[in-house]
Amino acid sequence: MTLSPARVPATGVRRLTATLYGYSFLDDFVLLYPVYALLFADTGMSLWQISSLFALWSITGVLLEVPSGAWADAVSRRRLLWIGPLLTAAGFALWVAVPSYWAFAAGFVLWGAGGALGSGALEALVYDELHRLGAADRYAGVMGRSRAARLLGTVSSIGLAGPVFARGGYAAVGAASFVACVLTAAVATRFPEHRVRVGTDDDGWAKTLRTGLAEVRGDRAVRGALLLVPAVAAVWGALDEYTPLLVRDIGVAEATVPYLIMLIWAGVTLGSLLTGPAERLGTAGLAALLAASALALAVGAAARSLAGIALVGLAFAGFQLAEVLADVRLQHRIDESRRATLTSVASLGTELATVVTFGVYALLGTEVAHSTVFAVLAVPYLVTAAALARSRAATARR
Repeated sequence: MTLSPARVPATGVRRLTATLYGYSFLDDFVLLYPVYALLFADTGMSLWQISSLFALWSITGVLLEVPSGAWADAVSRRRLLWIGPLLTAAGFALWVAVPSYWAFAAGFVLWGAGGALGSGALEALVYDELHRLGAADRYAGVMGRSRAARLLGTVSSIGLAGPVFARGGYAAVGAASFVACVLTAAVATRFPEHRVRVGTDDDGWAKTLRTGLAEVRGDRAVRGALLLVPAVAAVWGALDEYTPLLVRDIGVAEATVPYLIMLIWAGVTLGSLLTGPAERLGTAGLAALLAASALALAVGAAARSLAGIALVGLAFAGFQLAEVLADVRLQHRIDESRRATLTSVASLGTELATVVTFGVYALLGTEVAHSTVFAVLAVPYLVTAAALARSRAATARR
């Protein structure tokens, strides 16, 4: 039987999207997520050592982001998508087989490298395949569902981490995470890929970067929108890594920690779902959102109770929403020809600010409780909210 032309693209799109959703779910189905900070602490790592591990993870991503993107354009993107999870799997195996500072550091380098290999390669492969099938207009919806699949994988892994940890400890959650990575690599081999090589101008990337940075220097609105992204994203993104330690400090059993982390992630999910209605918020509304979220973070952390953890989740919901809105503001202000360049500059700023936050956390955390550090690190959001309010007032006067 011969398939009609319409049937062939439909079948191709279904294969691509099914593979993508399975890959996305498994890629974030890591049972180590809610407990790896506890693993480091229970192995005897100091707060400075734990923070340095998180910083190493971020630095690895910063250094490899651009080179891995160039590699993705030069070789098979599908190949990078299955190599990346295998590198992450090797890192997790090191963590549980020989738990020590240097094993944790090597694991984070492998995890960071694995993530960098997939960054950009996945989006490029999906878009090119949809375009080949005449379905490029479905890209936004497909990638939106892909992000939902990732969130489902994260929440599922957090929910399962508790009982698995209770039965088998760190070895069990580490083994489950290793298996999930291997399965992710296996699913990645199912991605269709039909590459068409296109010649590039050797000076193109450098010229685009120079032009983009000139736009940042010359346009105050673009500069402000670009700086807002790391100002919103970095601190709460770093604090997320310490939430297991914050939760454990309220006196709950370690097996209960993943469930409370899942409560916080529920808040993040809520923030994502509110993005559509919240697009109508102006500068003043965004400033109010940041200020309210900062207060919820400070009060919730200082409360050192279950209700306080719920407030932290609500704060993270606000920060997640503000982060998306900050990205929307940036996209509205930059030229299409420099969109990827300036978005990458904003991401680089976020990574660097995150590394600084890790250092500040380690510095403060050696002297005071985790709850106090969380409360103190709410202050940058109040400063950002005040800056936005002043900007709104200045614009109104003009």
